[in-house]
Amino acid sequence: MPDSPPVGRIVRGDVLEVLPAWPEGCVDLVFADPPFNIRYQYDKYRDDLPPHEYLAWTEKWVDACLRVLAPAGTFWIAIGDEYAAEIRVLMRRRAALRNWVIWRYTFGQCCKGKFNRAHAHLFYFVKDRRHFTFNADAARVPSDRQLKYADLRANPKGKLPDDVWTYSRVCGTFKERVGWHPCQMPVAILRRIITACSKPKDLVLDPFAGSGTTLVAAAQLGRRWVGVELSEQYAAQAEQRADRADQEPVSVVNEPPAGAEPCVGDEPPVPAAGRRRRTRRAAGREGPGLFQSRDRQGAEPLPFTDTGPGGAL
Repeated sequence: MPDSPPVGRIVRGDVLEVLPAWPEGCVDLVFADPPFNIRYQYDKYRDDLPPHEYLAWTEKWVDACLRVLAPAGTFWIAIGDEYAAEIRVLMRRRAALRNWVIWRYTFGQCCKGKFNRAHAHLFYFVKDRRHFTFNADAARVPSDRQLKYADLRANPKGKLPDDVWTYSRVCGTFKERVGWHPCQMPVAILRRIITACSKPKDLVLDPFAGSGTTLVAAAQLGRRWVGVELSEQYAAQAEQRADRADQEPVSVVNEPPAGAEPCVGDEPPVPAAGRRRRTRRAAGREGPGLFQSRDRQGAEPLPFTDTGPGGAL
């Protein structure tokens, strides 16, 4: 009989050897952030395979993840430019694409001889295009109609985020940064994904646990979690990090003030309470000039959490 996933733990080992021992359909959400094959030196792995070997390996771990994913499960894959197109083609007959999200990050890579790179790809797939979890209200964020224009037509619940997400990379000076892993995703991105695509007590799998960010976000949001990691060192430290998820420091740059846009760009967002509304002058009537602003009397800023306006963390 297959072994059950050890909930709340990171399995030390190769994902291609670990996942086949688990029952089919035993996890509800997979977030995979594999090596990008860009010559990174990890603790136990040199990220430098010939392209055909990397793609063959990718196909194997994707199929292993899909086998353990529940029939109504969700599968997210993070990848760089080098293999984003291949991932899309690979998944075409395996799962239904819901969004091809672009993570636009600040503090991007400084390049010479070409435009600087400041993005990565986040693919959002579901196993069954008709049966899956998507918590729309929990994923909502304040809209421009609410924050900029005080438009009474605005949905008071906010809007669903667009498919371009702006979050800073986790830089070396950020409190969120761990010093023992070369690549680290922002917790805020994983909180958005897990909030939208899973339910409390669902089991979240990260097959390349790395710095443990997925597991931290899952623990913070009341989801069960399990990881797989090749490196003993990374696994031990990531597990400790996830066990202390409620004490996790969060970088200020990825935590907007109340009433502000949740995605952080190059300029700091302005809270809703500080906005001014623009009005038009009715034809033939005395009044304020075109687009002259007036104060929003008594306006309350829209409460923000990264689970949506007024949502509970």
